[in-house]
Amino acid sequence: MKTNTETTDVKTASNIKSSTPVKNAFRLEYNKHAKVRRLVVGDLKKRVEKILVNLHSSPTVSERIKSFDSYYKKYLRFKGQGKTPQIMDIIGLRIISPFHEDIKKIEKLIDGHFEIVENEVKSHDSFSEFAYESIHLLIKIPQDIIAKRGNPGAEIAEIQIRTILQDAWAEVEHQLAYKANTSSFDEPMRHKLAAVNASLYLADIVFQELRSHQRRLTGELNKRRESIHLKIEREMDEPFFEREKPPQKSKPPVHDIAANPVSAEPVDPLVYDTGLDLVSSDNMSIDNLLVNALTAHNQERFDEAITLYTQILELHPDKNACAIVHNHRGMAYFACSRYSEAIDDFTRVLENDKNSYKAAYYRGVVRAINKQHAQAIDDYSLSLSIEPYQTFCLLRRGQAYYHIGDYPQALSDCEKSLALDPENEAAVNFINMLREKLKM
Repeated sequence: MKTNTETTDVKTASNIKSSTPVKNAFRLEYNKHAKVRRLVVGDLKKRVEKILVNLHSSPTVSERIKSFDSYYKKYLRFKGQGKTPQIMDIIGLRIISPFHEDIKKIEKLIDGHFEIVENEVKSHDSFSEFAYESIHLLIKIPQDIIAKRGNPGAEIAEIQIRTILQDAWAEVEHQLAYKANTSSFDEPMRHKLAAVNASLYLADIVFQELRSHQRRLTGELNKRRESIHLKIEREMDEPFFEREKPPQKSKPPVHDIAANPVSAEPVDPLVYDTGLDLVSSDNMSIDNLLVNALTAHNQERFDEAITLYTQILELHPDKNACAIVHNHRGMAYFACSRYSEAIDDFTRVLENDKNSYKAAYYRGVVRAINKQHAQAIDDYSLSLSIEPYQTFCLLRRGQAYYHIGDYPQALSDCEKSLALDPENEAAVNFINMLREKLKM
């Protein structure tokens, strides 16, 4: 005689058997839309990449179509739990960003271009209280894509958004938690996994802090670049053309700083050096001094900037770092017209880094302002021997040749400069002046 428990078990087994889907029928239905799904997911990937193209972090987008076996297992799992099977992730994209701060930006961009059906933050916390989050968006597949490609057998697609480290952890966790029996891990092993999880979480935070610091540093360097460019233009180009232009000509100066604070010339690439490799990340005191020095430099507090650059040098950084700081301090000296000290600093740069074509160029500029044109030519030539394709260096050397009366050589340098950058207004004005001198 069967017990009540045995009777219940038999009924349950019978119900499961009678309601079990026929796998082959599901496979046929799945395969019927396979080709269209591949086309649809490809179109979605291209559209998302276009939406994210302006993000500086350059996130990567990968496409995924759930395999039939995964699809079928998920269907059975829903049925076994008494739920109506709704598999929304048969078509999926994954967006991976290097930095955590871009996750919300990406989410906002996706929200602005697709109809969001569901927004879920999933935590991967199998081994630790350090829950590793991942954003999962369910979007409606745009009708224009379906109209173009046909029915993919799904109306919804999933988009996952993660950092690189979140993705790394999720992949490892998937292998450990879903493809193995995690209950088999003993306590020490679980602690190790928790430590790895926490380390990745901390690394994401540190990467974001480093990026924020780098952004601030780069911003200060950009400001310094603009101010130095204007200084060079003010000291060299404007006086040159005002003094040398023929009296019968009525051409305006190359650039009117008072009327327009933005240079009319192309930005001189030689005054843009980031110095981001100044120190290792474990020596933040020097790094902070550099940012403070650049901030003072950009605010035209030159004495304070010079003092801070000097403090960095007194900490005896390596040769490469010394070269970079001497270069910055030389620019600060140049900005406040302390030309002798600027020349000394640019010379020190070359002593520490013989391949610094920028320091040779800067020293040539300062010597030209001091009317040491022959020495300036030597510096420009040194810079060009290291890096030949410098439109501004060729232009400055041409100006120096002009001052010593070597007009043919000045014209040659100016023509080379103009060939590299045909829109350089200073070079255009200069070549017109030279042709007038040479009656060409």
